[in-house]
Amino acid sequence: MKRVWVKADEGPWEERKHVITRALESGADCVLVNAAEAGAVKALGTIRVAAFDDGNESSDSSVDIRVIGKNGEGDGTLDLPRSMAESKDYGQLRSLTGETAAYIVVSDKAHERFAHDIADACDHLIVIGTDWKIIPLENLIAALKEKVDIIAGVQSFEEAKTALETLEHGADGVLIDTTDPTQITQTVELAHARAHAVELVPATVTTVKPVGMGDRVCVDTCSLMTSGEGMLIGSGANGFFLVHAETEESPYVAPRPFRVNAGPVHAYIYGEGTTRYLSELKAGDEVMIVRSDGETRHGVIGRVKIERRPLMLVEAEVAGTTVKTLLQNAETIKLIRENGAPVSVTALKPGDVVLVHYEGGGRHFGISVEETLIER
Repeated sequence: MKRVWVKADEGPWEERKHVITRALESGADCVLVNAAEAGAVKALGTIRVAAFDDGNESSDSSVDIRVIGKNGEGDGTLDLPRSMAESKDYGQLRSLTGETAAYIVVSDKAHERFAHDIADACDHLIVIGTDWKIIPLENLIAALKEKVDIIAGVQSFEEAKTALETLEHGADGVLIDTTDPTQITQTVELAHARAHAVELVPATVTTVKPVGMGDRVCVDTCSLMTSGEGMLIGSGANGFFLVHAETEESPYVAPRPFRVNAGPVHAYIYGEGTTRYLSELKAGDEVMIVRSDGETRHGVIGRVKIERRPLMLVEAEVAGTTVKTLLQNAETIKLIRENGAPVSVTALKPGDVVLVHYEGGGRHFGISVEETLIER
């Protein structure tokens, strides 16, 4: 998930307090202030606090991320050093413990090189472009996206949108510098909605059969899902069925559009290139909600219910390979057809076509790996 930091280190405290309050209410991920103000931010609500380091250890108890660069080489107050060995900012970063960030105003090519060099000393690289130039950000994303968390400085929702889309991958997050509460809210909504799209392909059902009792997992989220949405679940690492949320009317139970009756405890749930076992999920975890066209969004788990229920095995063929999952044997449990329509597992039969996300290879601790793997 893309992240939003809100800059609130300048101006009267009362004005900044309104900005921080909006950041909290909007669900922003972090607020950037001065070190002495970190405690005051925490008193307003629970949010991560990044603070410009002032060298005073006593002010750091409420700081989650210590930031170097203000009134230094990063913001142009001090001249750039001839080498990193002579850099005041680099030396400060190296001396800090815990999570750190470098704040760099990229006003020319020399500062872009400085940002590149200082990235190996920090966890986050905050890049501020003068006149909001996109080229330095493109260069840094291309060079450093696997090395450091890149936070792009922006002043509006439109700039945030561009930063989050740069080079397709985009910055890992944005630092928005504005007193306009609407701009903050819109930016958070955009960033938190930007989960990656997944490829869904048709798979032909080959087997549908009851297999007995097992412990199955219902994933209840803090979001309302709509028809055509669900989660990607599979018994193996190579394929995941799009299991529909309980949004549909039934003569037996009321709709529960916050719920996906996902499958047994051993099954994988897929999210942004990684998997977890359903048995591992708990309240407060994030899950990926997937639409029948492959678009995704994030949801937060409010509750996980594990109960003993009758199960059904579903196997399907895609790209000459069999993918499978197990689901509760009940008419309210549905997969999704090619046209986005839900189909109950109790009505499913060989020859039906449903949507799956297919991947070759195996997984090691949830991460896709290229290795020989047989799953039956």
